[in-house]
Order: sequence, then structure tokens, then C-alpha cells
Amino acid sequence: MGTRTLIIISSPELAHEALIQMGPVFANRPAELVTRTIFSSNMFTVNSAVHGPVWRSLRRNMVQGMLSTTRVKDFRGVRCNAMDRLVDLIRTEEETADGAVWVLKNVRFAVFCILLSMCFGVEMDEKAIQLIDRTMKAVVVTLLPRLDDFLPILGPLFTKQRKRAIEVREHQLRTLTPFIEKRRSALHNLGSNKIGSDFAYLDTLFDLKIEGRNSCPTNPELVTLCSEFLNGGTDTTATAVEWGIARLIQNPEIQSKLYTEIKSTIGNRNVDEKDVDGMPYLNAFTKELLRKHPPTYFALTHAVTQPAKLAGYDIPTGVNVEFFTPAIAHDPKIWSKPEEFNPDRFLSGNEDADITGAREMKMMPFGAGRRICPGLGMGMLHINLIMARMVQEFEWGTLPSKGKIDFSEKLEFTVVMMNPLQALAKPRAKK
Repeated sequence: MGTRTLIIISSPELAHEALIQMGPVFANRPAELVTRTIFSSNMFTVNSAVHGPVWRSLRRNMVQGMLSTTRVKDFRGVRCNAMDRLVDLIRTEEETADGAVWVLKNVRFAVFCILLSMCFGVEMDEKAIQLIDRTMKAVVVTLLPRLDDFLPILGPLFTKQRKRAIEVREHQLRTLTPFIEKRRSALHNLGSNKIGSDFAYLDTLFDLKIEGRNSCPTNPELVTLCSEFLNGGTDTTATAVEWGIARLIQNPEIQSKLYTEIKSTIGNRNVDEKDVDGMPYLNAFTKELLRKHPPTYFALTHAVTQPAKLAGYDIPTGVNVEFFTPAIAHDPKIWSKPEEFNPDRFLSGNEDADITGAREMKMMPFGAGRRICPGLGMGMLHINLIMARMVQEFEWGTLPSKGKIDFSEKLEFTVVMMNPLQALAKPRAKK
């Protein structure tokens, strides 16, 4: 594609061979698109760093310092408050619009609030939240590939776009740096009591030692790492929930099964995150949701650390190795009736899949191997919790004016519904 070589893998067997059996070899990243280097501080993020000391330091810190099971549980109260706020938002909207609710907008706001609290650990009012949200959206839009990324000779034709990218980056720095400094000051005032219930991802970054570097991350690098944390978990989760609500509307019997499981498991109290592991049908639903609607068409681009061979073909260093996730998740050789949305397939014992791809590659919504998404556990928790709470609180249906659900899709930052879902949310009676 232009001056870049793309190798596209759509075979489950070859994906497993590359990412699991030859994991260390296929664990690199290729050179970034020109625009993205502006926002990644020259590949100083967990996702973009080359396979080496910087990547090891950043990933180890994110996993151990923020995304471990224990640390994620520390933010249970944040998620509980966000779920209550989400329910209130939907109730208010449906009351004022004859039951009509925009699903993605409300869910995205709730998830973003959770991640903001986890990232910065400082109180933010509605105005600040919206400011950061707008800034993050502008970054995502600016990062979309352009023609000159693949044909650099056309660069002079895109000077306006490159100037705009620099302006967006400067605005991103101006927006986030004050919150970074506010947190730095708060930690200084807290002193030895800074680790405890009052904790944030940013705390792990201020004094982070990077292999091969003598200095801690700079403010622009801190902005980059915080932005990665926010963008990586917001749209992926919110988009999945929107597809999930659409599938519930399309399949009322699935919605009924979920509601019955919730009621029989916890009775009349609100769903809590500690409940979701004990709901097999909910977990099967989420797996099927991610099989049918992975966040993106392609896993994050890989590259090899040294020249390699795969299926008899030469894989040189520096080329883009792409994994086409829908072809794997819809492969009729490993799935029965893959075009159908059927959570029961994961309960039969015949079609269950390890979502990490470690045993065999049947689906890879979070990638696989050494560069698998470090937020897999948190992402699954958020989707399960939000879906459970939404089904517990509301019965979902189509608006009379809308007719059948349109499952057409388009690619933005994630694969979203072509027409954003406006659904009928009917509050369930509390018994």
C-alpha cells in the first residue's frame, strides 16, 4: 500500500503460529505513520513502543501498577458510582423523550468518567470532563490514516492537515498538563500517605524508571501515556455495549434469559461487579458479542524483530503484519453457523474459546501473544457490568418509528454502528 508493505493474516492457524508459537519474533511494531509520532511522543506508549526496554518498562508498570486484578478492584466504588450515574442519565433521557435513549453517548460518558478517575485521581466537574472528552475525540480523529502516510511524496499536499495535527497536539498538552500538575501537587501534600484508597495511574508514572534512560517521563510523555489509557478503554467498551443492546433488541429471548439469570443470582439489589463472574450466560453473551463485533477489523499492527518465515513466506523486518479479526471469528471451520448471534455456543462445551488465544486462535478481540491488550481483564469487567446493569434496570426495544435494527457498520476509531442506536428504554418495576 503505497510505500508500505502489508502482510495480512486471516487464518486462525497462522495467527496462532505467529503470535503464540513465534510470539517473541512477531512482538515488534513497525515505524509509525508520520502523524502518530506527534501524539505518541515518538512511540513512547505501551501499544506503540518497539519490542525492547522501553516497552517492557511501560507495560510492566501499566499491568502491575494499574491493571492487576487487585488494583482494578480498588476502583470498585468508582465503577459503582458511574453505574448509578449512567442509570440516572438514561432514566432522565427516557422520561423527557418518550422512552427514546441514545445508547452510545450515555455509555461512553460513564466509561470515560471511570477511566478519568482511575487515571488522574482528582475531582473534576462536568465542564472539565467535557473539555477532556472533546480533546480526546479530536486526537482520535486526527490520528486517522491519510494518503500521505502511505505515499510520503504527497506530503506537500497535506501541509494544512499536518499543521492541524500539531495544533491538536498543542491543545492536548494545554488541556491535560494542568491536571497532571494538580495531581503532582496533591501527591506532594499527601506525602507518605499517597498510596492507598487515594490512588491513580498517574502516580505510577511520575517517578517511573525506564530501562536505558536516566530520566523520568516528561510532561509531554505523561500526557501521551494518560491519553493512551483513556482512549484505549473508552470507545472500545462503549461501542461493544451499543452493539450488545442492539443484539438484545434483535433477540428478545436472549434479553429475557439475561434478566432471568440476574434476578435468580442477586434478587432485587443492584448488580455489583463481584456478581458477574457467577453469571455464566452473561459471560457467554459478552464472548459472543466480541466474536461478532470485535472492536476493530484489524488487531494493532505487528512487525517482526528479525527476518522470519510463516507458511513458507518470507516476513522481512519493517513491514506491517496485520491480523484480520473478523475472518478468524467467523471462520466456518471452527464455528458452527458463525453468522448467527448465539451466546449458547459458549455454554455447550463444544465451541468455547480462550479469548486470549493462548490455546488456539478462534477469536482475538484484544489481540494475542506478547502484545495482547493489557486492559483485557478490565475491559471484560466493564462490558459485563454495564450490560448486566442495563438489563436489570431497563427492558430494551425498538422505537416504533425506527423499525428493525440496522446492523450496518463503519470504521471510526472502532467499528461502530452506521446509524447510532436510539433505543426504547422501559424502566423495569422494582419488586
